[in-house]
Amino acid sequence: MSFRTVYTVLEETAGAYPENVALRQPAGDGEYRSWTYRQYRDEVRQIAVGLRAMGIAKGEIVALQSETRAEFYLADLGLMACGAIAAALYTSLPYGDQARTLNSSDARFALVENPKAMRALEAAGARAEWILLTGEADGVRTLDQVRATGEAQLREDPDAFERIRREVKESDMAVLYMTSGATGEPKMGLVTHHALVANMDHAPFVLPLTPDDVTLAFLPSAHIAQRVVVELVPIRQGSCVVFSEGLSKLPNEIRSVRPTFFLAPPRVWERVYSTITTEIKKRPAVVRKLFYLGLGAGSEASRLRQSGKPVPAMMRASLKFFDRVVFKKIRERLGGRIRIAASGAAPLGKDLAEFYAAIGMPLIEGYGLTEGGVVALNPLDRPKSGSIGKLLPHIEARLEADGELMLRGDCLFSGYYKDPGSTAAVLRDGWLATGDIAEVDAEGYWYITGRKKDLIVSSNGKKIYPTRIEVLFKREPMINQVLLIGDRMPYVTALFTVNGTPEETRTVVERAVKDVNKQLASFEQIRKFKILERDFSIEHGEVTPTMKIRRGRVLENYRSVVSEMYMGKEVD
Repeated sequence: MSFRTVYTVLEETAGAYPENVALRQPAGDGEYRSWTYRQYRDEVRQIAVGLRAMGIAKGEIVALQSETRAEFYLADLGLMACGAIAAALYTSLPYGDQARTLNSSDARFALVENPKAMRALEAAGARAEWILLTGEADGVRTLDQVRATGEAQLREDPDAFERIRREVKESDMAVLYMTSGATGEPKMGLVTHHALVANMDHAPFVLPLTPDDVTLAFLPSAHIAQRVVVELVPIRQGSCVVFSEGLSKLPNEIRSVRPTFFLAPPRVWERVYSTITTEIKKRPAVVRKLFYLGLGAGSEASRLRQSGKPVPAMMRASLKFFDRVVFKKIRERLGGRIRIAASGAAPLGKDLAEFYAAIGMPLIEGYGLTEGGVVALNPLDRPKSGSIGKLLPHIEARLEADGELMLRGDCLFSGYYKDPGSTAAVLRDGWLATGDIAEVDAEGYWYITGRKKDLIVSSNGKKIYPTRIEVLFKREPMINQVLLIGDRMPYVTALFTVNGTPEETRTVVERAVKDVNKQLASFEQIRKFKILERDFSIEHGEVTPTMKIRRGRVLENYRSVVSEMYMGKEVD
């Protein structure tokens, strides 16, 4: 077979490492249920045959509603193996939104996590024939029953799966992604087996995981970072995925699982940093001094490495001391074995990146998008703080006159589902218009400076990229979210959400604004700000499932607050 699908990659790995543990799902009381790569492959085959026996056809869209767990992986691969298109829903959205998305996808069948979620989706108006990943309900099939049907059919007809397999081509659609909708209504993006496998094949060159590596999965599987990097790439490399029981248990799980590779959004890395700095402030003066001396030495060494210069012998010796007495203890909070710490799904603040580089655990930041796959990653041996890294093999990039990043490569999506107009707007002569404003340095490291649609043009014509300024606040633990405002206005203002009350945090925010303003041109500086009583939320339509802020909705919800900062002038 000359072509490769997502299933054939699993088959290759199962052939090479049949008894290596592929998946570990919490089973309660600290116990885990495990699947080897041989069992993973066999159950995916059985599920694929069972799904076909139910009447699910090649090319049919099937919805998946579940938190990230082993059953999701098995169902996802089973759907792709049988030639169906797996459409994962964002479980963080209200059930009404999930139901609308499910109905819009035209899915006849939906695999749902448990009876509770099924009943909530039904109550919200979702129309589908249900398959339960976990639990039972009268008259509803379970994933295990689907698998058992396939297993029985394979005993009677050993070639049943091979016939299905021969039908599925690399040019067939494999996944329907729902975009997060940060700048408008969510769209659904179609991706082929070829594009997914191409992205998987990039991994050995830039993310050298091995069969000895272990990762901990907790991000939503509807998100491309989780789907590609923590579901598909481990299949390509033969690594083990351990599933988290949820964010509340994540800190303890990290210490017990002791992952060697860990991908998390900036918010998680910010919380770890915040906890560490808060604790340091409570320690005796001598401990605080030791910590900050070590941090200074680590930061200087990191800057030398990033610029390609050698670290002097005296500095290396002092770093060994600081590592032994300070930084090793910090890394042990994260299991003590992480050799690849990655940040994705949102921009990472440069200061935060520099902190982790200083303690000997540099965060590897990359760049990907629903429409383009994962296309850039920092080199493990020389990451640059604030950069998304270098382009992956076979990915091309260029900049439009306005600075918009355009991409071309073998892992781009095929288009939006039932939306040729939007597809034509982003796919232009084989190039993908990302909507991101970017720069590239002389060494080929790329930097995202903002979103094209978020660009602020002040009343005097000055251009301001808010994302670049907003990430500068990420190092302040008391600040949760920040939104810059100022389009067609004479000066820039900001809305903040905080840890605490507005009264308690006013001084901290004022100091942070003052510090950030020192780093900005005069026309970029924040002149006025308001501290809000609550965080921006999914429930109020102000953030996407991936926690990107919907600027238009925030401005609509806080129109009077923003108007007050401009002396009563209305802000669009």
